Amino acid sequence: MTEKITPDMLDQLLEGVENAEDLFGQEGLLKQLSKRLLERMLEGELTEHLGYDKHAANGRGSGNSRNGYRRKTLKSEQGELTLQVPRDREGSYEPILVPNGSSRLAGLNEKIIALYARGMSTRDIQAQLQELYGVELSASLISNVTAVVLDEVKAWQSRPLEAVYPIVYLDALVVKVRDNGHVRNKSVYLVLGVTMEGQKELLGMWIAQTEGAKFWLQVVTELKNRGVQDIFIACVDGLKGFPEAIEAVFPRTQVQLCLVHMVRASLKFVSWKERKAVVADLKKIYRAPTREAAETALLEFAERWDKQYPTISRSWSANWERITPFFAYPEEIRRVIYTTNAIEAVNRSLRKVLKTRGALPSDESLFKLLYLALRNITRKWTMPVPHWRAALNQFAIIFEDRLPL
Repeated sequence: MTEKITPDMLDQLLEGVENAEDLFGQEGLLKQLSKRLLERMLEGELTEHLGYDKHAANGRGSGNSRNGYRRKTLKSEQGELTLQVPRDREGSYEPILVPNGSSRLAGLNEKIIALYARGMSTRDIQAQLQELYGVELSASLISNVTAVVLDEVKAWQSRPLEAVYPIVYLDALVVKVRDNGHVRNKSVYLVLGVTMEGQKELLGMWIAQTEGAKFWLQVVTELKNRGVQDIFIACVDGLKGFPEAIEAVFPRTQVQLCLVHMVRASLKFVSWKERKAVVADLKKIYRAPTREAAETALLEFAERWDKQYPTISRSWSANWERITPFFAYPEEIRRVIYTTNAIEAVNRSLRKVLKTRGALPSDESLFKLLYLALRNITRKWTMPVPHWRAALNQFAIIFEDRLPL
C-alpha cells in the first residue's frame, strides 16, 4: 500500500503547533481534524444517498437535492464537536456515521465501558472524562451506557456449553451489595472449565445470599441443562456438602479437594511458633509419590501432633477419599488438579477491581462490573494449560470410554 500521508503533508499540518495544547487541546489540531474529517465523510454519505456529486449536472431534475446544513453537537474523545450535517430536500437522508438522535460519537461508549470494567464508579468516570476530554456526562447517562452490557451478560450466561470438560474448578467470593437499603454480603459463584483443547473457559457466574452446597447444586444442574454431559475431575474447596452436590448431578465425576484449602484450615488450630513444622509434615502427606505413602505420612503426622492438635489428622482422615484422587494421576495432571489456584487467580483479579468500590448499589451493577472485568481477564487466556498434551494423553487412557469422538 502506498503512503497516503507524506512527510510534507504532516509538516504542513503541524505548522504553527508549538506545544501539546496546540495539538491535543480543546481547540487543538486533532479536534479540528476530527471535525473536518467527519463533515467530509457526511458529505460523502449524502452524495451516495443522492446518487450524484455536489454541483453535478446529472443532479438537475433528479427529484431530490442538497438543502443546506443543520448543526449537531457531539460528545467525543476530543471533547464537544459542533458539526455541520448536510440535509436533503426530501428529508430521506439519515446519516450513518452520526445517526439521528445520537449525542456521542462511536468510541466514547467504549471508553466509558473500559473505565467501568476497571472498577471506576460512575462519578469517577464523570470526572475522568471531564479532565481528559472536557466532556460533561451525567451519572445516569454513564449508567445507561453500561446497562447495555446486561443483554450481553444474559446471552453469555445462557449460552450452550461443551459436552465434556476434563477439569472444572468451582469457587465463590464474597461481595458487599446494597439490598433493600441495607449493605449485605453476597456470594458470587464462579465455575471455570478446562476444555478438551486445554483452554480455560469461564462457564458462568451466579449470585446468592451465602455460599452453600444447596445453591451449588442449582449451579451444577444449570451446567447440565446448558449442555455439559460429563466432567472428569471437579476441584473444590472444603465446603461441607459440596462434593455430594456435584456427584448428585454428575455421578461419575471425581471430586478433588483443594489441598491448599486443607492446609489453611489445618493451620487455624496451630500456634504461630509451630506452624512451620506442621506445614512441613503436612507437605510430606500431599507430596508423597503414592496414596499408600501418603497414608503412612498421615499416620506419622498423627503420632507426632495428635496430642496438641488432634482435629488436624481427624479432618484429613474424614476427607481422605476426596483428598487422594490426584494420587492416581501422573505429575502433569497432579499439578493442575491438586489446588483451585486457577480459579482463585480469577478471584484475586476481581477483588482488585472491587477494592476501589464500596458496596455495589444492586445485583445488576455487580453483574455488569464483574462481567466486564472477567471479559478483560479472559482476553489473556491465549495459551493452553501447561503440559496439557501430556495430561490429555493420560485422560485418554484413564477415561477412554468417556472421551468425545
